[in-house]
Amino acid sequence: MYNSVERERISGEPGQESSEAYRTAFRKDFARLIHAPSFRRLQNKTQLYPGIESDFFRNRLTHSLEVSQVAATIAMKLNAEVPELRHASLDTDLVAFAGLAHDLGHPPFGHNGEHALDDLMYRYGGFEGNAQTLRILSRLEKKAANSGATFGDKHGRLGLDLTYRALAATLKYDREIPLTRKKKGLIKGYYSSETKLVEEIKRRVLNGSQPPAKFKTVECQIMDIADDISYSTYDLEDSLKGGFLSPLQILEDIRSNDAVRANVVRKVRAALMESGQTRSAATKTASDDNIIAIAYYIFEQIIPEHHSGKRRDESMQKILSAHSASQTLGADGYTRTEFTSDLIGTFIEGVRFKFNEKHPALSKVWLEEKTLLLVETLKHLNFELVIRSPRLRLVHFRGYEVVKKIFNALSKEDGESLLPKDFQELHAQAGDKAARMRVICDFVAGMTDRYAAEFYERLYGGNHTIFKPI
Repeated sequence: MYNSVERERISGEPGQESSEAYRTAFRKDFARLIHAPSFRRLQNKTQLYPGIESDFFRNRLTHSLEVSQVAATIAMKLNAEVPELRHASLDTDLVAFAGLAHDLGHPPFGHNGEHALDDLMYRYGGFEGNAQTLRILSRLEKKAANSGATFGDKHGRLGLDLTYRALAATLKYDREIPLTRKKKGLIKGYYSSETKLVEEIKRRVLNGSQPPAKFKTVECQIMDIADDISYSTYDLEDSLKGGFLSPLQILEDIRSNDAVRANVVRKVRAALMESGQTRSAATKTASDDNIIAIAYYIFEQIIPEHHSGKRRDESMQKILSAHSASQTLGADGYTRTEFTSDLIGTFIEGVRFKFNEKHPALSKVWLEEKTLLLVETLKHLNFELVIRSPRLRLVHFRGYEVVKKIFNALSKEDGESLLPKDFQELHAQAGDKAARMRVICDFVAGMTDRYAAEFYERLYGGNHTIFKPI
């Protein structure tokens, strides 16, 4: 499944050095990422709950480790079950790499930081987390530089100097983000500055063949599924542990809160249509009654005397009175771990694969319909009931303002003097305003939540020390 061309590194080095026959090129990519500063910084970037609240909650680093593990497990399952993969198996190191790398480009304060940076950069190439991931891996990390390399940037930067196939595993959205836009609004894709590199990635992965309309490698598809599985399940676990949700509260909201149910239904239908269903089929599958039924199905193992079918409404009073059973899932670690473990196992069992003989790298991976409904319902329930809750919205609003004000301070006249020396040098060498703004954006996007809050405090608050370096 992997040819020598796609194992080559963007510096031009061969993908398998003879002196290191004991490890593959993809294992080396995995190692380079593990040791990268941008990967370490994920430990201080929020996943769902701010890290200062508790050391139990997941952060972007632990989330990425979990996605990596789930993705590798999916690859092992497919290697064992799919006949076409028994002699040309998926590389589990490469799949694990994709899981580790998938959130690398997230700025401080998650999606609100992402929206803040895009609102500031929409006239200069935009900002988007996945695009920033590719930029970090291929440009910003300080592993390799070579002014003569074909696919280095104008400064010769090559990032971690990864293989083309590893970079392909991070390309979730096959779309160039416009260099300029008339209106604000996040666009998922890759930056125009990386367009030629992306074209070369496609050429190498497909061994010179013309890429189809939609390019997404099998490793990237697996990573995307693993991300949805992890996000929907483990963010729920954190919400249960933190007391933000209980099973009975979820069931009551999906039954009685029309706004919540309508949003969940709409998003699940959109996911079904993206998977290939027609609008009418998606509307029928993701009906109000079916979404309510799915929520009951997810929690039925911990709700005593639960009934299905016509007796479901008759048993509702019993369910709503089962308060102790509902609270147990949040308070008892054994029960909670068994619950999430069972969900993960169920979701992984729902992964399906279709081999692409013409382009093996673009073989199709997806969740069968029942599993997709479970994952999407759980994911969007958590979003509506937790992420959109007033307590978290307040934190996210504050993050947007912190990122915006830091960026504005740095982009004012002489504001670049607040940048670290290496960024000052890049800023001085930038050829136009768009390039200067990109330097500032790269610096702010690389901040952790903690560092951004501290930097903001030093600019606008009471922390006036001059002895701590920037």
